[in-house]
Amino acid sequence: MEKNKIEIADIFKDKFGEFLTKYNLPSDKIKAINAIINCRTSAYGYHIDKCDECGDTKISYNSCRNRHCPKCQSLAGKKWLEKRIKELLPVHYFHVVFTIPDDLNLVMLTNQKKMYQIFFEAMSQTLLDLSKDKYKARTGIISILHTCGQNISYHPHIHCIIPGGGLTEDKSNWNHSKKNFLISIKVLSQVFKGKFMELFKNSCKKKEISFTGENVKLNNKFNLKRFIDNLYNKSWIIFAKKPFGGPKQVLKYLGRYTHKIAISNSRILKYEDGKVSFTWKDYKDDGKKKIMTLDALEFIRRFLLHILPSGFFKIRYYGIFSNCIRKKMTDLCREILNKANNNISKIVEDCEEILNEIIGEKTNICSCCKKGNMQIISTYYPPWMRKN
Repeated sequence: MEKNKIEIADIFKDKFGEFLTKYNLPSDKIKAINAIINCRTSAYGYHIDKCDECGDTKISYNSCRNRHCPKCQSLAGKKWLEKRIKELLPVHYFHVVFTIPDDLNLVMLTNQKKMYQIFFEAMSQTLLDLSKDKYKARTGIISILHTCGQNISYHPHIHCIIPGGGLTEDKSNWNHSKKNFLISIKVLSQVFKGKFMELFKNSCKKKEISFTGENVKLNNKFNLKRFIDNLYNKSWIIFAKKPFGGPKQVLKYLGRYTHKIAISNSRILKYEDGKVSFTWKDYKDDGKKKIMTLDALEFIRRFLLHILPSGFFKIRYYGIFSNCIRKKMTDLCREILNKANNNISKIVEDCEEILNEIIGEKTNICSCCKKGNMQIISTYYPPWMRKN
């Protein structure tokens, strides 16, 4: 197949103006789309690179650095991964995915900041509380919010990476879990549902949740009660993925999914006659690779579902991985685990090899001499980007 030349930016350039005539959008979504359209164009200015070996120079347009941009997130993900190597512990890890019933999707979409916050809080409380009860120890969580299914539909879920076991209360030992079992999925589901619903009900009482559109009927307390009762009666699905073998496998997974956006440029097959065709995996059909074709305006509408509120963090850390104590706690855990004959230096070395595989060849090698590194010697920003 000929190398794909169609980019998401091309579709937005062609159809976003028409889309805006039909739909009202908040400013943060408009800003994100404009950033994607103008990424690596003169709109963001340019920079000059010079080879430190042969002196060859090259002018390149600046990137938008928007977290929803398919051109920018690959590099952002790689930089994030480099910071994680020194925090991975020499233990087996578990991968758990929390989902919510589809009934909550519209409430989520119209109250994203609050509902995503509830989602994270209920998930973290569930894992930390149950781990403490079972292992008499404090565990850690790396959690990542994804809102997208393979067909760009709205499917909010949180991926959690959890080490097997945790640090004891007196910080003197690491209590290990079994290699193939962390916590009962049935128990996780029941506790998560209870915590989520309690937080949701409290937010409703405080009028922190707004019900609009098809959900306007929920402003009636009797309808809201029926809605809540129905959610309690549903089975809440939590997936326990196959446990990671160790830090190397965790790093590979994080490299693929942490900075994942709604859809990458590589999945776009063609854009013709106002229709977009792209590849997707149908997990209901054994993960078979299929082709979906959408009207361009519908494609844009679906993409916009996954633009997160401004200032919202989709990657969060809890327990011993909490931001304020992560370095101190991971250093302590490594020291404890190293005493138990876990070769920390070998694990770091292995992880760095995996990181090099993920990052691939350096992109700053001079194309002229093939030896030197291209280094930025000057940058030009357009007037609207300059600080006063």
